[in-house]
Amino acid sequence: MPTHDLYADRPGDSPWQVPATGAARFSWEYDDGRERLLALYQKGKDKQWDARTRIDWDLEVDPYDALGTPEEAMSLYGTPHWAKLSEKDKGELRRHYASWQFSQFLHGEQGAMICAARIVESVPDLDAKFFSATQTMDEARHAEIYGRFLHEKIGLVYPINDNLRSLLDDTLRDSRWDMPYLGMQVLIEGLALAAFGMIRDTTSKPLPRQILTYVMQDEARHVAFGRMALRDYYKQLTEAELREREEFVIEGCYLMRDRLRGVEVLENFGVPKAEAEALSERSEFLRLFRKLLFSRIVPCVKDIGLWGERLQRAYVDMGVLELGDADLELLMTQDEELAERLDAERFAAEERARVAEVEAAIESGAAGD
Repeated sequence: MPTHDLYADRPGDSPWQVPATGAARFSWEYDDGRERLLALYQKGKDKQWDARTRIDWDLEVDPYDALGTPEEAMSLYGTPHWAKLSEKDKGELRRHYASWQFSQFLHGEQGAMICAARIVESVPDLDAKFFSATQTMDEARHAEIYGRFLHEKIGLVYPINDNLRSLLDDTLRDSRWDMPYLGMQVLIEGLALAAFGMIRDTTSKPLPRQILTYVMQDEARHVAFGRMALRDYYKQLTEAELREREEFVIEGCYLMRDRLRGVEVLENFGVPKAEAEALSERSEFLRLFRKLLFSRIVPCVKDIGLWGERLQRAYVDMGVLELGDADLELLMTQDEELAERLDAERFAAEERARVAEVEAAIESGAAGD
């Protein structure tokens, strides 16, 4: 079925066209590069995988409880609106929330694919072009995965959120070659990693857990790449140039914070927009969720050298300044280790099943004799 037929709301014009600016840059130096980035490029090649075979798509998913979301996590919980919902309605609400979350993941991954391709085109260094080429393939795989999950398991898709669209638009329109790094690798990817991680660590459902664990293994490399490249480049910039990028980060962080309300879902359940925004803002669960979503962004921004007074004040206002001291390296290492552990568990279980099958066949044959 065409995706257009699955949208909960009209998605707007397709294709969405964003005028691109900036130069394509060629490098004629083919035998020189930063050792760290070339090592990351090698890792990107080594870690390529096929979504059709690594993920067990035969796992059943209940679209009305796809993530095992507790009732308390939904912003209608405890309100008069909630009291009016039947059990069927509550299941439909869970379906819409799961669709909304994974739809934004899907749209963000397409944006990441396009931004990675833009980095290949515009970044001046060949080592960075090499890695970005592997990332472009990674993001294509992620878009494939989320699209398949929504089509086959949920059967419902939401349009791109206005704030995510706005940040992508700002990122792609900027002619400076480092802005796709900053907008995508640091802000959008950092926020996505935190969102993926919270669902991965709380869901009781095996298929979304597999999907998020394996996608996060790739994303850990992408954030490491953005940190390396921007940290090196930003050391060369003037104070004025750094402040311009900090302004971009501040605006982007507010956009991303305000994106994470799922107001569109509540509107589809008859809640007026202003009330839906107020309910989402008052939700203790969503308030904690939004704060934790910056656990990957804030330490990365600090690490690459954007830590001016105005940026810090913005993070104080958002209540996330203390996240700047988080151990980003540890978080990324854990993301990779969890994927390897999941593979080991799955392969061990499959091996046990094969051994049991062989033993049963031997016993059956012996009994027949």
